[in-house]
Amino acid sequence: MAILDGRDPERIEHAAALLAAGELVAFPTETVYGLGARADDDAAVARIFEAKGRPRDHPLIVHVADAEQAAFFAPAPGAAAARLMQALWPGPVTVIVPRHPSRGAAAAGGQASIGLRMPSHPVAIALLQAAARRGVPGVAGPSANRFGRVSPTRAEHVLQEFGPALPVLDGGPCPVGVESAIVDCTRPGRPTLLRPGQIGRRRLEQVLGQPLAKPDAQAPRASGTLKSHYAPAATLSLLDRDELRRRTAGPPGAEGQGVAVYSRAVPPSGWLHRPMPLDADAAARELFATLRDFDVAGAKAIWVEQPPPDATWDAVRDRLRRASTR
Repeated sequence: MAILDGRDPERIEHAAALLAAGELVAFPTETVYGLGARADDDAAVARIFEAKGRPRDHPLIVHVADAEQAAFFAPAPGAAAARLMQALWPGPVTVIVPRHPSRGAAAAGGQASIGLRMPSHPVAIALLQAAARRGVPGVAGPSANRFGRVSPTRAEHVLQEFGPALPVLDGGPCPVGVESAIVDCTRPGRPTLLRPGQIGRRRLEQVLGQPLAKPDAQAPRASGTLKSHYAPAATLSLLDRDELRRRTAGPPGAEGQGVAVYSRAVPPSGWLHRPMPLDADAAARELFATLRDFDVAGAKAIWVEQPPPDATWDAVRDRLRRASTR
């Protein structure tokens, strides 16, 4: 059976043994489910790229159980990364740091830097610790979906993507629901926010004691930062409230056939509608599951109301903007 009970220590040990042997295992984190392979084995990591259909030069994030594992891949992370790691790990923050030249090359997409994160999900930590006892120093784990598609936040989503052949540790719905913030710490004095997450810019800057820079041409490649990403099968359009209200002013006619609506404004009856929460964290928690549900319902198009402009919505806005880009 593909789905394994993440509350069962024997299932966790079984999954850790698979990772140690170079096999793939999907596992929950507080953000999304990851597709894991031991990060020190380039052949195992290559199976991730093959399964996802992901370009080999698009780097993965390596999940670690503790600071000692992080040091295995990045013995000199620098002051900015050290501050973030000490204050915000375990949690949904990835630091990109200079990589040990002989470790993790495949997971890093061939770059001299590597992305590291310590997840806070208890099943993820238990798996990483069990794998470490078998000599696995860290687990590369991009989202457990086909490349560019909607990330999974439940075990059944992974099953939909890869079928029953892939073992999936079930840790329940992911409590955050969108991927980690990514901070490039490879250039001293210039930490850069490459991807927003639940932990916002203000909190990151408080920890760092300095402003975060904007990405530039010298920033390393990083997971989930392509212009088009997180896309459902249906075509997603971001609309302001007035335009959405105009389009849904009455029952769905010819224009509304096969359309799903995700909005704070409630359309007339007859529309396939899911209300968008007023709270940014609640919206993030359900975002990917909602897009997947619309696909399962057979929607051909998804109209989404633009999230509010304030900073708490940055991560949701980022994912929707990339999902709407074709």
